[in-house]
Formats: sequence, C-alpha cells, structure tokens
Amino acid sequence: MIVEVILVVALVISLIIVIKSANVFVDNLVEIGGVLGISEIILGVTASAIGTSLPEFGSAVIASLSESTAIGVGCVIGSNIWNIAGILGISAIVAGKIGTEAAGLKRDFTVTLLTAVILVLFMLLGDIGRVAAFFMILVYLIYFWRLIKAQKDYNMEHERDGKRRKLNPKIVLLAVLGFAGLVVGCRVLVYTAVELARIMGVPEMIMGLFTLAIGTSIPELVVTLSSAIKGLHHLSLGTVLGSNTFNILIGIGVPALIKTIPVDPLSLRLDAPVMIIVTILLVLLIKQGNMKLKRSGGIILFAVYILYAFIRLYGV
Repeated sequence: MIVEVILVVALVISLIIVIKSANVFVDNLVEIGGVLGISEIILGVTASAIGTSLPEFGSAVIASLSESTAIGVGCVIGSNIWNIAGILGISAIVAGKIGTEAAGLKRDFTVTLLTAVILVLFMLLGDIGRVAAFFMILVYLIYFWRLIKAQKDYNMEHERDGKRRKLNPKIVLLAVLGFAGLVVGCRVLVYTAVELARIMGVPEMIMGLFTLAIGTSIPELVVTLSSAIKGLHHLSLGTVLGSNTFNILIGIGVPALIKTIPVDPLSLRLDAPVMIIVTILLVLLIKQGNMKLKRSGGIILFAVYILYAFIRLYGV
C-alpha cells in the first residue's frame, strides 16, 4: 500500500513538473526565436521538434550500442501515428483549432510524407541497414538546408529597422531548465504510470503500447498542447511534423549505422500504411478547414487513433 501511495504522489508531482516545464520551455523558446528573428514554424520543426525527440533518439542509440534492436522500426512508426492522430487530435480538441500557412505546410508536410514513403520502401526491401541509414541521414541534411534557406528568405521579408534586441542569457537558461524539467518529469511520469499499471494488473500488451507510443511522446504532447492553447499554432504543428521527420530519418538512420534494425512484418502490413494514411488525412482536414485543423478534425484524428490502437492490440 505504501508503494502505491508513493507512486501516486510521484505521478502527480511529475505531472505538475511536466506541465510547468512545458510552459517555461515554450514561452522562452518563442522569446529566443523573436530575438534571433526565427519564424515560429521553423522554430517548431527544428529546436522544438528535435528537442522533444531527443529522449527517444537517445534510447534508440543506446539500444543499438547494446545490440538490443528487437523493438525495430515499429516503435518509431507507432510514435509517429500517435504524434499526428493523438497529439494533434487532442490539441485541436482542447484548443478549438490549430492554424497554419500554406507555404510552411506544403514544405513540411511534403517532407513528412516523403520520409514515411522512404521508410516503407526500405522496409519492403528487408531490414534497415547502413545503405538505408546513409540515405535517410542525407535526406534530413538536405531538408535542414532547405529550412536554413527558408529562414534566410523569412529574414529578408521581415527586416526590422533599428537595433535588434540582445539575447538575455536568463531566457536561454530558462529554456534549458524548462526542457530539462520536461525530460526528467516525463521519465518519472512514464515510470510511475507503468509501475501503477503493473500493480493494478493491466496487461503487458496495453502497457507496451502506452510506453511505446504515448509514454515516449509526452514531451511532444505537452509542448504541442501548450503551444496550441497559447495560440502558437505554427509552433504546435511544426513540432509534430518536425518530430516525425526527425524520428524516422535520424531516429532510425543513426542507430541503423550502428546495427541493422529488423522490420516487424506487422509493422509493414498495418503500422506503416496507417502512418501514411493519418499524415494525408491531417492535410486534408487542414485544407478542408481553410488552413486550420478544427476541433471536428481533431475528433476525427483521435477517433482514428483509438481504432488503430484497438486493431493493433486485439488484431481484429
């Protein structure tokens, strides 16, 4: 009984830390972007997306170094499905809408979809080896170069008269502390939730899905949701699309350089097609909503995830 009480208290405290850290991270990240003249959506698909994906990336690299690659590409695909259908779905439902602009959506959606297709093609060829890894990393570097070019164009269009504000070191420190709190808080949150689920007799299969897709994506969830609530829609959408691109091209690419990553047949038959479907569905819903993911679109996305999770768990 004492163990359960300690776990519940730790769960509540970690949840408070995660929410507060997300607010601090988002507020100061946006402030840094404003000082440096970085557009909101590019800030989302780079700093925010990469930052929130680092925990999963680190785990994947450690797994490869320890020659424990049995989890395979299904982990990344499951996480990417949750990012779009779950995280953006929930964020749109809570915030009411998530807006974007056509140019940024076209660029980042194209790369996200292309990335998914590239992964599926390599999966069809067999396990993910070094050739595929080099290609994936190269594609990400090209994408990153395009983002730098887009930022230069943005700076030319938004040249400001007068002196640019100096970057306050306190803002940088708060952003770093917010991110650190986000990572630590999420780890404690996932650990306590899984332990409580185990004590309550929740099936291993359900805990696996939670830890795999939802648990490791809590940083993306709180940052995206916090951004959407604050009206930072470009940052919200950019975080998810950038995270999905990073998860595949770098999250699989770098570990595959270390050791070949096996492909689960079920991931190829079910997970990969669903990942492509929800990516396309997201854009269709945004275009149908006049460049906004409305609450109704969020409900559709989240319903798709529930259906996918049910099929994945029970094989119907």
